[in-house]
Amino acid sequence: MRHHLLAGFPPSVSPSSHAVEADGFVFLTGQFPRDLDDPDAPLPEGIAAQTARTMGNLSRALGALGLGLQHLVSVRVYLTQFERDYAAMNAAYAAALPDGGRPVRTCVGVTALVRGALIEIEAVAKRP
Repeated sequence: MRHHLLAGFPPSVSPSSHAVEADGFVFLTGQFPRDLDDPDAPLPEGIAAQTARTMGNLSRALGALGLGLQHLVSVRVYLTQFERDYAAMNAAYAAALPDGGRPVRTCVGVTALVRGALIEIEAVAKRP
């Protein structure tokens, strides 16, 4: 098993690794819409912008490990405003994924997320 703290990434907001690898699977800590280059900057406004930023952060984390969104196996999406934001989140999420197979996904409503984010996404990828 390997624990990853990714170079050039801000520290996790929780006491956790950015990713953990086991038997070819890569488990990524939850990503939310902070600016990875300026982590204290305000979060973007609205679910579409927050989803796009979160997917970009997920892609960047995978890229730092030599992987991409096409390697995703499973995704969990957490929304603080499920009924209001589900459709717009789906549109932005789908737009960020490459053509072809998509990972399995679960989406749940939660009461709150770190820094008042509207969305958080955790994922599992598999090395080819």
